[in-house]
Order: sequence, then C-alpha cells, then structure tokens
Amino acid sequence: MVSSEYERRIAARFATFDQDGNGYIDREDFSGAAKKLLTEFAVAARSDKGQALYGGAEAFWQGMAGIADRDGDQRIDREEFVNGAVKRLRDNPEGFAEIARPFLHAALDLADTDGDGAVTVEDTARVLRILGVPEDIARSVAAALDTDGDGRVGETEIVPAFARYFTVPE
Repeated sequence: MVSSEYERRIAARFATFDQDGNGYIDREDFSGAAKKLLTEFAVAARSDKGQALYGGAEAFWQGMAGIADRDGDQRIDREEFVNGAVKRLRDNPEGFAEIARPFLHAALDLADTDGDGAVTVEDTARVLRILGVPEDIARSVAAALDTDGDGRVGETEIVPAFARYFTVPE
C-alpha cells in the first residue's frame, strides 16, 4: 500500500520502466527499450553501439533487480518497486544513477550522431519519447536538461537529472 506522497510519486515512475505494460518490470522491458532506441536511430543491434546499448540495458536490469526484486522471481511488481525505491534510492540517489549510467551513456552515444559527446535537445526528446515519455513532456524535459543553454545535452547533465527524477524527495 502506498502511504506517503513520496511513495505515490515513486509508484507513478513505475510505468516508465514497465515498457510493455504487463504490470511488471523485467529484463524484457529493458531489452525492449534498447530495441526501440536502435530502431529509432537506425543502428544495428550487432554494431558496437547496439551491443553497448544492450549491455547497458542488462546492467541496468541487474542493478534494478538487485534493489527491488525481493522475492527473486526475476520481475519487479509495483509494490516491490515502491518499497525498493523508498528504502534504497531515497538515501542514495547517486547510487541509483550509477546503475543506470551504462544504459544512459549508451543511449546518449546512440543519439550522438556527430560523435561530439553530446546530443541535441531534439534528439534527447526523441530518446525520451521512445522510452515512453509523452511528446510535449519529452520536449520540455529535454530543453530543461540543457542546463548550460548550448542546445546540447551530455552525460554530466542527464545522469544527475535521472537520479533526481527517480529519487524525488519527501
């Protein structure tokens, strides 16, 4: 049972991970997100970038399962997610971001079409949209991630923002 405003907001984040909408977060949600990104950016799964993205997705899944899969069934239900987030993420947002870093790094690299280490705000919005964020919200979030106003978003901007989003304070 979700009992605090904090827990309610964390529960709302659950849908971001439950890519297929089956009521559970599992390995397929992470690999499915990687596949959607590869399709969107027309990158082959067997390429270096494709393999890095799938590897990042697997690392992210393993980290998430370690935090929240309390019964060991290789899937995380909403209650496990809320309890895992409340007990482990609130006190260590940087630790949570670190389990996501390989996936975030690979996703940014995939969207970095000119290879300069940053992604345009427009392509950042594309990534967010593919991961299930509604278009209008994806655009405003991508613009807000450009903290230095240079029209580009890098890993140093997105990883802390990711931690803040999933570890909302009480």
